[in-house]
Amino acid sequence: MTNSYLSSIIKQFEYYKSLGDKTFEQLSNEHIHWQYNNESNSVAIIVKHIVGNMLSRWTNFLTEDGEKIWRERDKEFIDTYNYKEDMLMDWNKGWECLFEAIKPLEENQLEQIIYIRNQGHTVTEAINRQLAHYSYHIGQIVFLGKMITNNHWKPLSIPKGKSSSYNQEKFAKDKGRRHFTDDL
Repeated sequence: MTNSYLSSIIKQFEYYKSLGDKTFEQLSNEHIHWQYNNESNSVAIIVKHIVGNMLSRWTNFLTEDGEKIWRERDKEFIDTYNYKEDMLMDWNKGWECLFEAIKPLEENQLEQIIYIRNQGHTVTEAINRQLAHYSYHIGQIVFLGKMITNNHWKPLSIPKGKSSSYNQEKFAKDKGRRHFTDDL
């Protein structure tokens, strides 16, 4: 793999963080607390859950189980943020924990076994598990953002009706190896 996996996975995590960031920019303090119904999660609750998961999984992740004894998962589904700024501080704290854990990794560590709830994972498997988990929830955040802002939503990817011009721009460039997030 010669570290292509590590650089790629970091870019993938950065991409999903940016989707959340760009969604939050479009939401007010009131918006982050909106719930479709009592069984649904608000943006604030989803963020609280993601952050709780990140802090648990990525704190000392090579040496301690990913489900920390201090994590109170059930409390992650109770909205306690008073202000959007508080939510964003936690959001960034979670991402900082993740990036501090994976950026120093070296290729020879990818097959190391780590544990999440006593279930062994290679480092690669654990990273992939978390990428899938976070992208799932960030997709929920983006969808909620679109619902909440309705006609005021600013697209985070290729806007409707713009695929042709987007493709023309891409195909006008020479073929080359690059990550899809390089142009974002």
